[in-house]
Amino acid sequence: MKTIDGKFELFGIVYDAATTSIEPGRRPIARGKDEPDEEAVYRTNPQLVKLLRSEFRVIIVGYKQDENIRYYLPPNPARIHSFIYSCQADELVSFGHSFDFLNIILNTRLPMPVEEVTGAVLRQLSQAQADPNRFLVRAGKELANILGNDFYRLKIMLGKIQQERF
Repeated sequence: MKTIDGKFELFGIVYDAATTSIEPGRRPIARGKDEPDEEAVYRTNPQLVKLLRSEFRVIIVGYKQDENIRYYLPPNPARIHSFIYSCQADELVSFGHSFDFLNIILNTRLPMPVEEVTGAVLRQLSQAQADPNRFLVRAGKELANILGNDFYRLKIMLGKIQQERF
């Protein structure tokens, strides 16, 4: 994902998302069991728009300024009312030219395994590349350099970035 914040475009990785009630302690209830699609659920339950909120958590892994991508934290955090966008394929290709962002992910404490998040990010980035397999091989080599002698963690990471074959 990215957000445009003045003269910066911040790049981040969503690692958690949830829809919750606006009332603390109250859990949302699934509705629309007999509805054909999500739009119909909201048409028959218009109050949901005001009763639910979507929250997500992001690791900021870089930013773009003056057409240059920097793989570290920006000088300022995102503003509270910044809009969030999914990155387009060409942005994923540009961001994926370097693996300098991997250290940020690998050294972040998350409520879920960092290996899962890293694997998901690298698989998504690979899908935008001209040669996804070559990209993943490069990523694997970079992970081997970063993780050094932590062979157990490296093995887990390499397993997470394998291309899925269906």
